[in-house]
Amino acid sequence: MNGRKCSVFPLLAALGVLLASALVPDAARAVNQLGLPDFTGLVSKYSKAVVNISTTSTRTLAEMPGLENIPKDNPFYDFYRRFFEGQPQEREGQSLGSGFIISTDGYVITNAHVVQGADKIVVRLIDRREYEAKLIGTDAKADVAVLKIDATGLPTVELGLDHDLGVGEWVLAIGSPFGFDYSVTAGIVSAIGRSLPRGNYVPFIQTDVAINPGNSGGPLFNLDGEVVGVNAQIFTRTGQYNGLSFAIPIDVAWDVAEQLRTRGRVSRGWLGVMIQDVTQELAESFGMDRPRGALIAKVLPGSPAEDAGFEVGDIVLEFSGHDVTRSSDLPPIVGRTRVETTTPVKVLRRGQRIEIEVVIAELPEDGTTLAATRPGSQSTASARLGLTVADLKAEQRREQEVPEGGVVVTEVGHGPGKAAGIEAGDIIVIFNNVEVENVDQFQALVKELPVGKAASVLVQRGASPIFLALKTEK
Repeated sequence: MNGRKCSVFPLLAALGVLLASALVPDAARAVNQLGLPDFTGLVSKYSKAVVNISTTSTRTLAEMPGLENIPKDNPFYDFYRRFFEGQPQEREGQSLGSGFIISTDGYVITNAHVVQGADKIVVRLIDRREYEAKLIGTDAKADVAVLKIDATGLPTVELGLDHDLGVGEWVLAIGSPFGFDYSVTAGIVSAIGRSLPRGNYVPFIQTDVAINPGNSGGPLFNLDGEVVGVNAQIFTRTGQYNGLSFAIPIDVAWDVAEQLRTRGRVSRGWLGVMIQDVTQELAESFGMDRPRGALIAKVLPGSPAEDAGFEVGDIVLEFSGHDVTRSSDLPPIVGRTRVETTTPVKVLRRGQRIEIEVVIAELPEDGTTLAATRPGSQSTASARLGLTVADLKAEQRREQEVPEGGVVVTEVGHGPGKAAGIEAGDIIVIFNNVEVENVDQFQALVKELPVGKAASVLVQRGASPIFLALKTEK
């Protein structure tokens, strides 16, 4: 009996492997005897469309490191200048990045940071042919660049634009880490929709695929051989791979690349609000059953949001049919909305769900920076919160663009205010969903605050309005 079991089990396992292979005809979906994916077919088929990118940049004498910090009357200035006069002015870059071919006539996608500041860009194919590339365009916000080489009949990748990428799915990267051409690494999708600093318009794919300097701009494949992302950056404390890699979703990269190819620039939708996450305490203060959505901390003047009637304290729950779970979900959705389209937005306002229609405008290149607050001298203490506040002076209103109302925090002692994160110099604009008019009215609002209940507080902190949540104790 035991012998029969031992002989049947391998047969069943083998049949399972054969069945899996039959159900998925693509060679890239092949599995080995352990049931793990076999990437050999994928690599053989698509590595030919992956390229190595190197650059050359020229630095003038004035750009030589350290020279700008030496006064011209310093005796070492002439020595330092003569030293660099004898040095080569052109620096050859090594294998700075990777890319992949998206058309047979030579269009290539890579990262913007790979080619930033380059005077000459060289694209090398797997057969070691080299071409000097023309830079079609770059977009720093998405970190995408498009290159063009003068060649035809080139191999191309397949784009997984319709692929619904899932957490736990196998993915594979091909690139040139540290100049080791066409290195292949594999792993799984760790998370999707990640928000990273300076990446507000990209919902990054997080993976545990080994990515190192030189992989930037290379493709991230799924098991069907489709490119699902562009490897862009890693999170590390050492400068090398530490288990956290991030890729730009291919639909985002493709949208940017197409705009660069056809228009030479990228247009993004603009709503015109400053937002933040809804914490558990803030959710309680707004009467929500759980934290979700994007809390509007400021509506910018002259923006589509102001024209549509958005208000500070509104919580965006859904934008153009897309659920907004976190505040980081909103910028990529808005950014990809076509300019001048009328878009429905569902928000929570003072406990009631309403729908607002907004006409999306084009994202401006730059915003304005507000000056820092300078506290006033006349103040009144609020012992219940541990705060000392004062009415704003005319100069403070001009600097902070607070036309009316509000009180400025001059001192922060121990108490609920400090625990909530309120700082000296903050301007309290809204307290417990009521606009603050002056010190006397603020004191009255504080006295009426129920014990043990979370209250939302909107403060203007320099250029950044932010909602905080505090609770009073007995």
